[in-house]
Amino acid sequence: MRTERMAAPVLGLETSCDETAAAVLAPDGTVLAEAVLSQPGHAAYGGVVPEIAARAHLAHLPAMVSDVLARAGIAPAGLGAVAASSGPGLIGGLIVGSGFAKGMALAQRLPFVAVNHLEAHALTPRLPGLVKDGLEFPYLLLLVSGGHCQCIAVEGVGRYRRLGGTIDDAVGEAFDKVGKLLGLGWPGGPALERLALGGDPARFALPRPLLGRAGCDFSFSGLKTAVAHVVAQYPAGALPAQDAADIAASFQRAVADTLADRAAHAMAMFAALHRPSSLVVAGGVAANATLRAALERTAGKSGFGFIAPPLRLCTDNAVMVAWAAIERLRLGWADGLDHAPRPRWSLDSADMRPAP
Repeated sequence: MRTERMAAPVLGLETSCDETAAAVLAPDGTVLAEAVLSQPGHAAYGGVVPEIAARAHLAHLPAMVSDVLARAGIAPAGLGAVAASSGPGLIGGLIVGSGFAKGMALAQRLPFVAVNHLEAHALTPRLPGLVKDGLEFPYLLLLVSGGHCQCIAVEGVGRYRRLGGTIDDAVGEAFDKVGKLLGLGWPGGPALERLALGGDPARFALPRPLLGRAGCDFSFSGLKTAVAHVVAQYPAGALPAQDAADIAASFQRAVADTLADRAAHAMAMFAALHRPSSLVVAGGVAANATLRAALERTAGKSGFGFIAPPLRLCTDNAVMVAWAAIERLRLGWADGLDHAPRPRWSLDSADMRPAP
């Protein structure tokens, strides 16, 4: 990597699901400009439609990139590298984003970085200014989103040890499905959290899947089914507002208890490998205040610090993509233009680090 390129800003693109995002970061992590568009065309279908998402990325990305470059005061030729989420995610969107990034990298003779979307979440708390005195490796990551729920020992850039994960639904998926059962539409998570504010979390006795079990795997399918059985006791369309709020609050409390228990096990597993450090919670579900509070209490009891990035950096964004690229470029790691985007790409894959 040429020195002048390392001193130039990096453009990051995020198109792995239904957020179209672009950001320009200085090499020290300063955000020069960013933009995120949450696509509005999916709610009517009750979930993300991959084809609609890919077409929306294709329609909005060129203008968005031009906008963030203009606001950052950077011409394409003045960039040091271009990065894009290249997996895991919806393959159509990944092809659009990585294809755009590769085209710009080829035209400007810039390095291209294929960023693992999960690594971008994992490295977000290392952005300068987010954690006092910075965050050193290793630390424990609890990644909770619509598509992922896993505990990861973050041991370095490209070095991840998966301690546990979901064996069925991810927690964000469970929130969306329960939200649908309660008639809240999609996405269900934010609306369910608002509804739960007026509910009694102790009214309905819902299960805490895998509570107390060894390890830190997760399971939310049974909890979702339990809620479905409760809702089915009411005539269709006749769920009283207070009952709906109580169900939402009881479900949210069950999820908080489950995540806290699983995180406690994960911290014990981490402490057997490394000295106790920090529990980092990232992903869209990390925006839920009740879950954050439960996890922060659990971290304190286990002797871990607690870190949750700002809400705008918990959900999918391009700042994290550009930052992950900067972390990799500092190690001299870039990717060829033949790097293929992939819908599945685990953090413990052998190719997370270049071959020696």
